[in-house]
Amino acid sequence: MATPSFPQQLIRTHRFTRGTPTHLSVSPDGATVLFLRTRSADDPVACLWSLDLDSGTEHLAADPAQLLPHPQDGEGIEAYATDRAADLIAFALAGELWALKRGGRGRPHRLPARGPVSDPRPDPTGRRIAYVSSGALRVIDADGAGDRALAELDGPDVEFGTASHTAITSLDGPRGHWWSPDGARLLVARTDSTAVHPWPAVGAEDSGRRLAAVGTPNPDVTLWLIALNGRTTQASWDQDAFEYVVGAGWDPHGPYALVQSRDQCTVRFLAIDPTDGRTTVLHEHKDDRWVHLVPGLPARTASGALLAHTDLHGTRHFTVDGAPVTPPGLNLRTVLGIDGDDVLFTASDADEPTETHLWSFRPAEGLRRLGAEAAVHSGVRRGGTLVRVTHGADRPGARADVLREGKPSVTLASYVERPVLELHMTRLVLGPLELRARLHLPSWYRPGSGPLPVLVDPYGGPGGQRVTAEVDWKVLVSQWFAEQGFAVLAADGRGTPGRGPDWEREVYGDLFGLALDDQVTALHETARRHPDLDLRRVGIRGWSFGGSLATAAVLRRPDVFHAAVAGACVTDQRLYNAHWRERFLGRPDRYPERYDANSLVLEAPKLSRPLLLMHGLADANVPPANTVRLSDALRAAGRPHEVVLLPGVGHQPVGSATTGELLGRQIGFLQRHLGARPADSTSAARLTGR
Repeated sequence: MATPSFPQQLIRTHRFTRGTPTHLSVSPDGATVLFLRTRSADDPVACLWSLDLDSGTEHLAADPAQLLPHPQDGEGIEAYATDRAADLIAFALAGELWALKRGGRGRPHRLPARGPVSDPRPDPTGRRIAYVSSGALRVIDADGAGDRALAELDGPDVEFGTASHTAITSLDGPRGHWWSPDGARLLVARTDSTAVHPWPAVGAEDSGRRLAAVGTPNPDVTLWLIALNGRTTQASWDQDAFEYVVGAGWDPHGPYALVQSRDQCTVRFLAIDPTDGRTTVLHEHKDDRWVHLVPGLPARTASGALLAHTDLHGTRHFTVDGAPVTPPGLNLRTVLGIDGDDVLFTASDADEPTETHLWSFRPAEGLRRLGAEAAVHSGVRRGGTLVRVTHGADRPGARADVLREGKPSVTLASYVERPVLELHMTRLVLGPLELRARLHLPSWYRPGSGPLPVLVDPYGGPGGQRVTAEVDWKVLVSQWFAEQGFAVLAADGRGTPGRGPDWEREVYGDLFGLALDDQVTALHETARRHPDLDLRRVGIRGWSFGGSLATAAVLRRPDVFHAAVAGACVTDQRLYNAHWRERFLGRPDRYPERYDANSLVLEAPKLSRPLLLMHGLADANVPPANTVRLSDALRAAGRPHEVVLLPGVGHQPVGSATTGELLGRQIGFLQRHLGARPADSTSAARLTGR
C-alpha cells in the first residue's frame, strides 16, 4: 500500500483527533469511567464507552452505527451528561434524544422528545432530562413520558437554555440551563438577540447570522429560576453595569451567577436567592486593564469555601477564601473539578511555561503535584479515582491513565495514527525575554549544505500558545512546511498564555507592536545560533490572530519579512466579537485611536511585499468581510496581492476536505516568492500528495 500524504492523513484523522479518549468523567464511587472515542484512527463517528475498574475492561455503551440506520460522517456522540450518581446518561444523536441507565451498562433507547435536541441534561436525581429544542427549554421524564416545554420562545430572536459566554468558565462548553440539586427547578438563561446587528455579509453563507461586534449591542442575557410547574422568577442584578453573563450554576449552596462589566474590568460572583431571585455579591475581582476569566472559577466547595484567583506580583494564584495557596511563579490555568473539599487544577511554572501539570489541593494536606512527566496534563478526579490525561512530546493524541488506590493502573486504549512524517525539531529559549520557540529543519538537510529560507509560523497573540511540551497537529504542520525546503520557526511572545498575568497584559492597547517585535527578536536570535538560516528570504504565515500578525509583519517590517500568508485574519478591529476585542483595546467610543492604530485596512497602502490572503466564507468566528475589506483597500491603493476565498469552509479548514488545496496554495506561493525547494520530487509527492 502506498504511504498516504500528510495532508491526506490530516483529513482522514481529522487532525489526529480520532481514536483518542475524550470527554472523560468518573462515577461518584470512582468505580466507572465514561468517555467518548471513535473505534479507529480514521473513524469519524464517536461512541460512548465505559471502563469498569473492578474488572479493568472497557465496554461499548452506545454505538451510533447500531443506533442509526445509516449514520453519516459527523453523526457521532459529541457530548453526554449524567445524573448525580452517573446512573442515567443522556446524549443527543442526529437531533434525537437518547438515554441509557446503569452507568453505561444498560441498552440505549430513544426518547420521544421534540427535535432537534441539543444539550440534554439529566436532573441530579435521575428522574427527568432537560434539553433545548429550537430555542425552547423542554423537560421529559426519564421513561419518555411527560415531554413538555418549560420555557417557550417569546420573540423571534429569543432563545432559552443557551448562553454563549459561559463557555469561558464552564468546563463542558457553553451552558444555558442548570438543575437544582433536588431536581425540582432549573436556572435558565434567556438570550434575546433582537438588538444585535446582522453579520457583515459577503455571500449567501452569511445569511441570517448576527455579530455582536465591537461597539455594538450585545445579546440581552437574563437568568430565570423555573420550577417544574412553570413558576418563574427572574434573577436580579445591575445589568446595565454587568451585561455579560460569563458563568452560572447551581451547587449545594444554591444558584449563582458570574457577571462581568462591558469594559471587563470588574467581575462579580453572585449568590442568587432561589425564592425571590435577589442577588448577593460573594466575590468581586477588579483590574485596570481586564479581569482574566479562569475556567472552573469562582466556585464553592462542599464546606462552603470560596475558590477564586488573584493576580499578584506577576503570578496568577489560586485562592481559597481569599488567601493564595499556590506559591509565587506557579501560574494557575484551569480548575478542573471539585470533589467535596478536594480541588483538582492545572498550573504552569514560570521557569518552564511550555509544561502544564496537574495539581491537587486538599485542606488537610495542602498542595501536591500529580506526576512529573514533561508534558501538557489535564484530568478528572472523583470518588478516589484520578484519570490523568497526558499530551506528550512523543506523538499526537492523549494518553489517559486511570489511577485508583488499591487497583492496578489502567490506560485507556488510544487508536491515534502515527504521523507519516518525523519531527526534526529543536526547542529554544531566545533573547533577554527568554522567548520559547521551536525550530524545524527538513529531515534531509545537513548543516552547512547551503542556506535555507525561513518561514516564521506563529500564532503570537492572546489565547494561543504554540510552543508547549505537546506534539499536536500544528507542530506537525510546521514540520511539513520544513520538508518543503524551509527552516520553520514558531515562537511565543508577549501576550500569549502561560507566563503569568503581566506577560499576557503586555498587549493591552496595542495588539501588534510588542508581538511583532518578539517575532523579529526570535528570528534574529535563532539565526545567530543557526547561521544556515537565510535572512534575505524570510516568510511568515498564520491563521486567525496569526494571520493578522503575518499581515502586520509585511506591512510594518518589510525589511525583515519578504512574503506573507494570512488566513482568516481580523483586519478591521471593529469588525470582530466585542467581548474578545474590547478586552484588549477597550471601548471604541473611549479609545478610537487604538482601533485606528491597530487597523490593517488603514495600513494597506504600505504593502510592498507579496501577500496571500485566505478566508473560508463559512467562517463563524472571524467575518470574511475582514479579508474582503483589506483586499478592497489594497486594490484601491494599487498594491498587488492574492486572495483565495473558500466557499463552505469555516474558521479552521485544516482537517476538512480542502486541506490539500489549502496547504498546496500556501506552499506554492511561498516557494515562488522565497525560492524554497524540497530535496527531491519523490519526498515532495509523498508529503504533499501533489
